[in-house]
Amino acid sequence: MNRTTLLFAVVLGICSSTVYAQAYPNKPIKLVVGFAPGGAADYVARNISIPLGQALGQSIVIENKPGAGSSIAAEQVAKSAPDGYTILIASPSSISVNPALSPKLGYKPSDFQPITKITSSPVVIAVNPNTGINSIKELITKAKQNPGALNYATSGNGSAPHLAAALFSQEADVKMTHIPFRGGSLAIQSVIAGDTQLTFGTPPSVLPMIQAGRLKGLAISAKERSPLAPSLPGMREAGLPDYAIEFWYGLFVPVGTPPAIVQKIFDAAQTALKQPNVKAALEREGTDVSLSTSPAQFVRFLAEDEKFWIKLVKSAEVTVD
Repeated sequence: MNRTTLLFAVVLGICSSTVYAQAYPNKPIKLVVGFAPGGAADYVARNISIPLGQALGQSIVIENKPGAGSSIAAEQVAKSAPDGYTILIASPSSISVNPALSPKLGYKPSDFQPITKITSSPVVIAVNPNTGINSIKELITKAKQNPGALNYATSGNGSAPHLAAALFSQEADVKMTHIPFRGGSLAIQSVIAGDTQLTFGTPPSVLPMIQAGRLKGLAISAKERSPLAPSLPGMREAGLPDYAIEFWYGLFVPVGTPPAIVQKIFDAAQTALKQPNVKAALEREGTDVSLSTSPAQFVRFLAEDEKFWIKLVKSAEVTVD
């Protein structure tokens, strides 16, 4: 192929990509959630799906694919066509933690094009009321009295709540037994039923149960008390001042998705999540809107954020499926 032919091919490819991006989207878009309905990822997805679809001019169809700490959903999206019609809503577990610790997974972080961070929130620590535990100090005391006897439920191995619990165990110098589930709502149900004693759960899963009296809230995993959950103390007030952890959700598409389509999704997410009613709905369930300034800025954030999660997993000797 001579230089003229090569140049023509490059120009043709750019033009074709631009035309394709201009036509996007012309059919419904799939938003894949790596956990069962009722958990935080599902709640965020359902709150943003309509305004996001309105901003893009197409409907957003939510597909729940729980399992393996959200890795099943991540692999599905990684192997999807890079055309903007399959989007993953993901947390650090599927993007950073699971691929780093499970090299046999069918995907790797570089299989994704990050679009934007969309939310951030603390984890809520709550117990079954019948445990008689009413504070973080009482939880630590009971855990020290019977190492391993307290069972805590989370949304899965390697999930943000699991890692929050691992960090808590390090800072409090206690041993508890992890019981993983395929989603936050299933974990919460186990605590309510008394099959497990406590949870490190996401606010949308836990706060309604606390408000209904079915769980006893002890604290949030932020250092200070938050307007997102004003009735619960932060960790400094609760007596464990060196402990603090928050998690986020973001939007990702398969690598190779045309930059113009990535930008369209980014712009639509900005429009959708800046709507006052969307922000208010998320805040009611303990979740803050937290948007990246650009896809490139989200990439830089992920590079630094990954270091924190991987260091935590290794120091706490957390294993993931």
